[in-house]
Amino acid sequence: MTSAETDSLGSTLPMEQAVTRKSAQHQGVQVIARAAEILRVLKHDNGGLSLGQISDRVGLPRSTVQRIVNALLAEKLIMNTAAEGGLRLGPEIQSLAAAGRVDAAELLRPIMSTIAERTGETVDLAVLRDDHLVFVDQVVGTHRVRTVSAVGENFPLISTANGKAALALLDDEIAATLAARELKASQSDKALSTLIAELEDIRATGLAWDFDEHTEGISAVGYGFRDPTGQIYALSIPVPSYRFSKTKMEIAALLKVMVPQIDGMIS
Repeated sequence: MTSAETDSLGSTLPMEQAVTRKSAQHQGVQVIARAAEILRVLKHDNGGLSLGQISDRVGLPRSTVQRIVNALLAEKLIMNTAAEGGLRLGPEIQSLAAAGRVDAAELLRPIMSTIAERTGETVDLAVLRDDHLVFVDQVVGTHRVRTVSAVGENFPLISTANGKAALALLDDEIAATLAARELKASQSDKALSTLIAELEDIRATGLAWDFDEHTEGISAVGYGFRDPTGQIYALSIPVPSYRFSKTKMEIAALLKVMVPQIDGMIS
């Protein structure tokens, strides 16, 4: 049985002191975990919560919550609301969130480059903005006949592979509302029920398709995903249709292989 422990400088500590230090470290970790739980509770209630409400939701004594809340207030991680002395997330949380925001285009460019290199096709990355997609990055393919779109260009949701991939990630009601609005505005002949069935298939398989729907002579396969903030992105591989008819399964298989890397990179 050992009766002493070595500290970070190589000195030997008595067992009692070593046990005390380990206990303090454990308590420190526990406090951080409890503070994080309080912040998560406040995240789901922008109107503010009282100490009693926070205590009930995190399952901690009011006195414990009070001590942690005082520390979070001092660091501006939470703030008092004007109404009834409630507590809500503070300005420092927004600052930290902005500093830690994920740049999906930067993170995914190596994967997009790999797909473009292996297929010779262009690879696009788009983000969902309200009711449409915006292209944010592109790796151009090496084929002489290839598809190229401008970064910043807007694209529809109901007729593109990346648009449908993005729609499939939304709740049924929201997806149906956006789709119905776009179908009406574009005077499309496609029935909403047909598109909803297509979205269900995308959710089952993970891949979305566009066969000459958006642009005559261009087809595509796409995959949608969310970043840690919940923002929806979609990666797509548009291909001239005469070539896509021969290579679509090979391209789709490669995209499926890359999906774990995409999810791992962005999460």
